[in-house]
Amino acid sequence: MNSKTILIQKLITPSLLVGLLSGCAADGSQSNDPQPPPATPVAEVSVLDTTIYQDYIANIIAFKNVEIRSRLSGFLDQIYVDEGSEVSQGQPLFKLNDTEYAAEVARSEAVLESAIADAKTLALEVNRTKLLVDKNIVSETDLEVATANLAAAESKIKEAKSLLQHAKTQLAYTLVRAPFAGKIDRIPLKEGSLLDEGTLLTSISDLRQVYAYFDISEQEYLSIVTDNGTRTVDVNLPVTLTLANGTSYPHTGVAEFAENEFEKTTGTISLRALFPNPDGLIKHGASGKISVPMQHGENLVVHQKSVFEIQDRTYVYKVVGSNTLAMTPFRAGPRVGHYYLVEDGLSARDTIVFEGVQNLKDGMTISPKMTSLADYQLAANGTQ
Repeated sequence: MNSKTILIQKLITPSLLVGLLSGCAADGSQSNDPQPPPATPVAEVSVLDTTIYQDYIANIIAFKNVEIRSRLSGFLDQIYVDEGSEVSQGQPLFKLNDTEYAAEVARSEAVLESAIADAKTLALEVNRTKLLVDKNIVSETDLEVATANLAAAESKIKEAKSLLQHAKTQLAYTLVRAPFAGKIDRIPLKEGSLLDEGTLLTSISDLRQVYAYFDISEQEYLSIVTDNGTRTVDVNLPVTLTLANGTSYPHTGVAEFAENEFEKTTGTISLRALFPNPDGLIKHGASGKISVPMQHGENLVVHQKSVFEIQDRTYVYKVVGSNTLAMTPFRAGPRVGHYYLVEDGLSARDTIVFEGVQNLKDGMTISPKMTSLADYQLAANGTQ
């Protein structure tokens, strides 16, 4: 035994040895104490009587929208309205120079008067010839010739009347009127512009109502027409509209089928929804999102707090025997408020972890704390 060993033995006194042993014993007893399972809120998979909505991108057009075009060639003399103004049906909008068209009306009237005068002269000739035939002064052939000349003159009267009516119609076209009440769009031309036949003058829209057009698939079509709440192919679905800025449009619309056959390339069919637009908020050519009720009745649901995702799959922690957690995948359907619809993988009355799933793992034991239905509904409304 060397001097270093003797020195260590002298430093370790009996009292110090007892303290070291007791400390080791205390540490050993602390590490062997079992930890209680964590208290975890749980809830049952619920059944809700709800309506499932499907969203679609919609193109919105005015109830009426037409282009106002010139029917004639000529110079634009006057513009009676301003861009964006409200007009009534029949209100004058534009005036083309009518000098040539008024002259054509006058000429046609003169031609008509001349044809009428010629016909009167020939009618007198027919009467005179009849008298001469009765006196055997002229032959029947002369009467037939006179009668034929009168018929030709009467035909010229009809032709002249037709030409006069055409001239008057052309003259009327120089004054462009609103075909219906609505709002005027941009006016691209100015007074004095030379117009060709068909030149665009402006557009007019009746925005008191608007149509929202959207497409659905064949499966969605069948879901609608076979739903217990519909059961008809002539549907009138109440739908809602979300505007482009994400706000909900305050008026409800009614959707109906706009086509009678499916598009071959896309497999879709078009619907249109009619919405009132009393304030003129929606403009022609706007866009939005239509929400359509696709399914009614009872559906299995789980709250979003209970759900977590791993690699695009949705899971919940289901409580199985001895309060053990089993990470359980399920097929999630559309979102309804704060709920996920359960399409497969879970059953009614299955007990699952309600919230705090990020702190749990598969196979661990918990102390379940059942969440009441009232608390569950409060959470669904976002008030918990």
